[in-house]
Amino acid sequence: MFDIAAESGGMPRAFLRVGAASVAGQQLGIALALGCERIVCLAPSLTSDIVALQHRAEKAGAQFHVIPGARPLIGLVTATDEVIAFADGLFAPREAARALLDTQQAVLVQPVEQGLAAGFERIDLNCAAAGAMRVPGRLVERLGELPADCDVVSSLQRIALQAGVRQVPVGQAGPGNSFWMLLRSDQEAHAIEPQWIRQQIDDPLPASPSRGIAMMVVRRLGPAMLHAGSGSRMLIAGAVFAALLAVIAGAFGFVAAGFALCALGWLSRETARLLARVETESDPRKAFATSLSAYGWTIDLLLVALLGIAAEPGHPMHLAERFFPALMLIALLRILAGAYGGRWRHWIGDRGVVSVLLLGAVAGRIASETAHIGAVVAAGLALLAISRNSRLTGP
Repeated sequence: MFDIAAESGGMPRAFLRVGAASVAGQQLGIALALGCERIVCLAPSLTSDIVALQHRAEKAGAQFHVIPGARPLIGLVTATDEVIAFADGLFAPREAARALLDTQQAVLVQPVEQGLAAGFERIDLNCAAAGAMRVPGRLVERLGELPADCDVVSSLQRIALQAGVRQVPVGQAGPGNSFWMLLRSDQEAHAIEPQWIRQQIDDPLPASPSRGIAMMVVRRLGPAMLHAGSGSRMLIAGAVFAALLAVIAGAFGFVAAGFALCALGWLSRETARLLARVETESDPRKAFATSLSAYGWTIDLLLVALLGIAAEPGHPMHLAERFFPALMLIALLRILAGAYGGRWRHWIGDRGVVSVLLLGAVAGRIASETAHIGAVVAAGLALLAISRNSRLTGP
């Protein structure tokens, strides 16, 4: 259950946006992640934004109800149900909220000084509310004793505390709760947006050059792209278009341009993957963009074709002689990426770097030599990795 009531600057708090997510969309994502079968939206009327939430909930297999207040809610909830409720304007990380509410009935709380400063209501001398709870459905009946225009979430929280539902500090969610806040204005939403996006895309492993550039692009342009509604889809389309242009460039003999387009396509792909992390935080249905493994194979085939075309221009060669060294080089790079972990895996698997290096080889008219020498070096490194990781002992 989530509340859409208070407005800020003419816009309900529930539809303030942080990155790809509205507050209500983020709350809906948490509810679906927790396995909720019925979604109840407290709102005075049905709007297009609420209809979009309804479609998303129904596609996930949940029922969706829009009600104006406490009285209709009593008829929707049975004594055997459990109710998960979110305050109007609460923006919380999905995994942190799931960790706190997945297995236990609880009223989430926080230190009173911190909570009051953030706009949450006081519960007692030491604690303030944290805007979320999981309570027994039988408690909803007590809302019938209150005025019809009562604040449903706040009233249900008071009832739950009186009934002995335990308080759980949001700090138990660990470091992931740093964005647990009550958004009250568009300015507040925009203020946390850069840090929110940075948290979603930060990678604990050292970034390859392409990933590093992609991270800078998302940090700088990500909010604008997400608010425009294009997001990762536009970048995926750009990556595919770059690959098609690389095919055309190679067919007409513009091999250097083909390698440049491969590098650009790979950068678009890496940027799309990072931007999709932000999108999937609120809507896991968009997880398709985080894979894109087929695109990696497409770039590899393009690199083999372009390098084969660039080999010994003007000299008649059999297909095997022309393309075999390039095929072995790219295949061995894939083997090396699997054999080495951590930082080296990311660097070896960075097809943007490989494309730029091969572009330099074509510009220096040493494409064929690069393919042969690169394949030999990659084979040597693969043998070294195998010997290092082998558990077999010598005779």
